[in-house]
Amino acid sequence: MLVDAHCHLGDGAFDADRDAALARAKAAGVGHVVVIGESVAGSARALELAREAPGLSATAGVHPHEAKTWSREAEGRVRALCREEAVVAVGETGLDYHYDHSPRDAQRHAFEAQLALAVELAKPVVVHAREADADVAALLRAWGARIPAIILHSFSGSRTVFDAGMELGAYFSFSGMITFKSWNPVVRPSACPPDRLLVETDAPFLAPVPHRGRRNEPAYVREVAAALAQALGDSPEAIGQLTTENAQRAFGARLSSALEEHPVT
Repeated sequence: MLVDAHCHLGDGAFDADRDAALARAKAAGVGHVVVIGESVAGSARALELAREAPGLSATAGVHPHEAKTWSREAEGRVRALCREEAVVAVGETGLDYHYDHSPRDAQRHAFEAQLALAVELAKPVVVHAREADADVAALLRAWGARIPAIILHSFSGSRTVFDAGMELGAYFSFSGMITFKSWNPVVRPSACPPDRLLVETDAPFLAPVPHRGRRNEPAYVREVAAALAQALGDSPEAIGQLTTENAQRAFGARLSSALEEHPVT
C-alpha cells in the first residue's frame, strides 16, 4: 500500500479522466491520496473531492505563486476550510524565489500567516521551498516547534532546509525528481530519518521516469517509492509500508481511519 502525500488532483489536467486516474492508482496499490489546495478556490475544490471519495484527504492553503492574493478574507476562508474534518493540513504554502510570481514580501507575509494558522488550529503544514532556503528555514524555526507536523514537500536535498527540518522533526517528502538522471542533491535520502520519509507525485507535475514528458498521476507514486527504495538499499514493499505508516502519523487520524476502512485489495 502506498500514500501519495502530495497531488494536485483538482487541477484541470485531470478534468477529462479524474475517476479513471484514481482507478489506476488503486490498481497500482495506492491506498490514499492527499489532494493539495494551492489557492482559496483550489482548496475548496480539494475539499469537495475529498468528501466525494473515501481514499482522498485535502489540504487548504495558498501557494507562494498565489501569495499576492492573500488577504484578510482569504485567511478567513482558509481557516474555515482547515476546520473541516477532511482537511488534514494547512498548505501548500512556502516561498518560491525562482519564479517570483508574487512579490517576495507578499510571499513571506502569506507564509508566516499560514504557519500561524497551523499553530492556531493544531494542523500540520505542507511547505514549498524553491531558491528561498534561508528564508524558509528562518520562518520554520520561528514557528515550527508549535506545529504538529511539518511536511517538506518535494524535498530537493537542500542542506539549509534539511538542517531546519531535522531540528523540528519535519517529514521529508520525495517526488519524481528522485528518478531524474540530473538529480544530485547535497543531502541524500539516506541522511533523512526513516520515520520521516514520505513519497508523493506532485501530479500533474514532475512525472517520474519512465513517464517524463507526460502528465503525472497518483499511480506513478510507485516509481517514486521504487527509486527511494533503491537509494536506501531496501525493497519497494518495505518502503511502501514505511512511508504509509509515516503518512498516517504525519497527517493524523483521518488518513489512518480511511486506510483501515477502505484497504486496497
